[in-house]
Amino acid sequence: MHFSIPETEVRSEENGSSYVAYNIHVNGVLHCRVRYRQLLGLHEQMKKEYGNNVVPAFPPKKIFTLTPAEVDQRRELLEKYMQAVRQDPILGSSEIFNSFLRKAQQETQKIPTEEVQLEIYLSNGQKVNINIYTSDQTEDVLEAVASKLDLPDELVGYFSLFLVQEREDGGCTYVRKLQEFELPYVSVTSLHSPEYHIVLRKSYWDTAYDSDVMDNRVGLNLLYAQTVSDIERGWILVNKDQHRQLKSLQEKGSKKEFIRSAQTLKYYGYIKFDPCITDFPEKGCHVIVGAGNNELNFHVKLPSEQMKEGSFKVTRMRCWRVTSSQVPVANGTTNPSSSTKCDVKLELAFEYLMSKDRLQWVTITSQQAIMMSICLQSMVDELMVKKSGGSIKKMQKKRLNGTVHRSDSQQAVKSPPLLDSPDPPREQVVKLSTKLSSVSLRGLSSSNSASDISGNDFHGNYAFEGIGDDDL
Repeated sequence: MHFSIPETEVRSEENGSSYVAYNIHVNGVLHCRVRYRQLLGLHEQMKKEYGNNVVPAFPPKKIFTLTPAEVDQRRELLEKYMQAVRQDPILGSSEIFNSFLRKAQQETQKIPTEEVQLEIYLSNGQKVNINIYTSDQTEDVLEAVASKLDLPDELVGYFSLFLVQEREDGGCTYVRKLQEFELPYVSVTSLHSPEYHIVLRKSYWDTAYDSDVMDNRVGLNLLYAQTVSDIERGWILVNKDQHRQLKSLQEKGSKKEFIRSAQTLKYYGYIKFDPCITDFPEKGCHVIVGAGNNELNFHVKLPSEQMKEGSFKVTRMRCWRVTSSQVPVANGTTNPSSSTKCDVKLELAFEYLMSKDRLQWVTITSQQAIMMSICLQSMVDELMVKKSGGSIKKMQKKRLNGTVHRSDSQQAVKSPPLLDSPDPPREQVVKLSTKLSSVSLRGLSSSNSASDISGNDFHGNYAFEGIGDDDL
């Protein structure tokens, strides 16, 4: 997740005095508005809990009133501080840090704690109404949805909540996976637009885990609904013969057979992103990116109008980063409640092993760059869990054992997210990438045929590093 403080505001207290507020953005969108002393309080809490050697340095206090230049300097330092905390595997997943952000989000949006009804969408468009508190965090809401659907506890970790935007053309844009430091009700209502809603979707990549989900009636129905939806929106490619076969299975009500048949189709389990721009193989190329099967898949339109397809395997990415730049569109305090003061340009860049001895940076310019980065990181985490002999089931048992379930009067202290593990030891990573597959751009016809033409493999001793969305 990308933390930034692109702007400050001068705000007034009830007694008429003024103060400087620092607007913390997550993924380019306003998350909360805080004062210097609030962040200082967070810093002192973390120092007390984790010690001076773990917590990064905090911008010092000033005796006199800050000049505009000094305010801007403090803004930059506070931004670096927040990024450093989030990047730390201990501090960034700590309940101290996450609860601070949740409280600040709720206070900024001025939403009191009360019981409300929240709509959660399934992949087929069906709505599930759940009763929650406005102060319920992401895991609380996920558990409430699972309870309403009668999804067993051991399968909850196979699914996540995603913020989705419906487009005018009938499609949808996956904005982000909801995180542990936010309140889903506040996140969606603060956008003040019916285009946004929360969707329940599976959160794993390895199709082998489908068997676990399909063993349960509710899990089977959820996976079936998602598969049908992905086919209908064109995320999974189906030819006429395959379509007839799937239609026949659908009419028979053979959901398991339908899913198993869909698993053999191209792009099963992928998330597709909106059209964007890349510099590979040439600058200014239009591209549609898909994430799945431990890769980023490119459908590229070259300046010559030629269409090409290629895949970048996560095991050949040495590192990646997300960068953002803001173009101010408003200043001052003319609209202090607005969260759209800047146009944000986001880029995902990854360093890729093109051949045995050649690394190259590939850049994608997209408003969904951070969502892409989150997908890459979760792929790495899942690979490392499997490589170390673990599984989602084992991780889920740890999560359940470490979770104190929320009662009506008390919220739980939550364990870290299922697949958000710290970076693994380097020795494990090297083993993971002993066998590497290549990237190959394959020519497509003007009809965008998806015929699979294999390219040449490159092999070599290569140290893989899983550096993800926090390496900014």
